Amino acid sequence: MNILDVKNVVKRYSNHTAVNDVSFSVPKGCIFGLLGPNGAGKTSLIRIITGITRADEGIVSLDGGELNHRHPSQIGYMPEERGLYKKMKVGEHLIYLARLKGLSLQEAKKELNYWLEKFDIQSWRKKRIEELSKGMQQKVQFISTVIHQPKLLILDEPFSGLDPINTNLMKEEIFELKTKGASIILSTHRMEQVEEICENVVLINQGKNVLDGPVKEVKEKFKEHKFRIKYQGTLPASLPHNITIVTRSDEEITIQVKDDKDSNIFLYTLIQQGVFIQSFEEILPSVNEIFIQVVEQSKTIA
Repeated sequence: MNILDVKNVVKRYSNHTAVNDVSFSVPKGCIFGLLGPNGAGKTSLIRIITGITRADEGIVSLDGGELNHRHPSQIGYMPEERGLYKKMKVGEHLIYLARLKGLSLQEAKKELNYWLEKFDIQSWRKKRIEELSKGMQQKVQFISTVIHQPKLLILDEPFSGLDPINTNLMKEEIFELKTKGASIILSTHRMEQVEEICENVVLINQGKNVLDGPVKEVKEKFKEHKFRIKYQGTLPASLPHNITIVTRSDEEITIQVKDDKDSNIFLYTLIQQGVFIQSFEEILPSVNEIFIQVVEQSKTIA
């Protein structure tokens, strides 16, 4: 079952098509990466999903039902730009936003106390937003996004402005929300973070989705049959025709093979010849490498 289904969505602004026949699904309980270069159409898609604007064509469904005016209360959206009123105090501001999402005053106060205590920021309650650093504001923005316990979270560059300690804290909270049943869309340019926490991704470029699927399957699809071998001993003077040396140094070699099974045959040959194998690993492309490759290819096609 999917928490979100986007089917053949199109969004035009005057003579510009920002979203061009995009389709993808977000499984329930998934951390999902929404990727793409600047100007790819990600923000336009997010605005459609959150109900800020409407698609010109196509259908967006949340938890099995076509998107309607009641669904925004089931979505938490943290934009890249701060959506906070600078003159308001933290506590008052969070209660106000929670009430806008349908919580009673009693529920809002309960959730506020929970999150201030969880982040150990009770002392911020009476501080004005403008008194907070960028990282502190990011924490408040995060709380405002999750305080009403939405089914779907959309986090746009959630780690922006955070130091490594608070970045890890935010990651832990994202994982905990997932275990509690929330589904999370993460939009970011930090590919290493995508690789670390996302299970599925969709890559948008020039308004179209050019790649989507589970991260593991995407990496498998783009693998180049490269293997890194650390060894002790002497390698054979000549290698089989189906083995190409990519890099070579003392007691470490990177090879490329025509087929994965060739690597097993080569490994067996080395062992037979008395070479001691310390480690043998396949080198899969990073999400960042795949991102660059696909975006460059789509430019060429366009």
